[in-house]
Amino acid sequence: MPHSEFEQTVLETIEHSPVGAVPRIPTYLDALAPLLASFQVYAAADQKDGYVTARSLASRPSFAAANIDALLAGQIDVEALEPNAAIFARYVASLPADRQAKATDLRTTIAGRPAQHRSKHAGDAIHDPIHSLFLVPGSGPERGLPGNYLYGFIHQMGADRDGPVWAVHLHDAGDNTAISGGLSLADALGKFQELAASAPFHLHELADLGFELH
Repeated sequence: MPHSEFEQTVLETIEHSPVGAVPRIPTYLDALAPLLASFQVYAAADQKDGYVTARSLASRPSFAAANIDALLAGQIDVEALEPNAAIFARYVASLPADRQAKATDLRTTIAGRPAQHRSKHAGDAIHDPIHSLFLVPGSGPERGLPGNYLYGFIHQMGADRDGPVWAVHLHDAGDNTAISGGLSLADALGKFQELAASAPFHLHELADLGFELH
């Protein structure tokens, strides 16, 4: 929460500005610094010199496989999760029209990553590793994606899907990554649910949820 009435004024100024701007005067800049340090304000993804408040992102939806609840309930197999391209398309459609083109340019990087390895047990079919996309409101050391989003994956790191071979990765628009690994599938799904319930957040805040920042 803001520690002063003027910090509250700065938050409201950012939220009411169409470009997330604050006056470039010492009084405002001095109040902005602690808000950035406490992750109540992030550098805006959509305005070069603008800002966005964490509280304004709290109403933004998260995006993940639409049938992830069915997987959690044991009603489907992990192979049946909604494809990444469909998840990404729902994210793009949620953005204002003037931001959709920039987001669409990221489709191959975010939603179209190729499988890194393939697993096969004797007598079994070959399966690509699961790499299920999700997007949550937030930021990192670099700005977020259009709309101020972080993107991540529930990722299979080894062949034995029943073992602790699962990881949850989360990325900003740069090279910064938060990782929680060595999980069972159930724990990885639970970790995703924890992230979705905690959003918005800054990558640096995820240490408290057992993530390592790289």
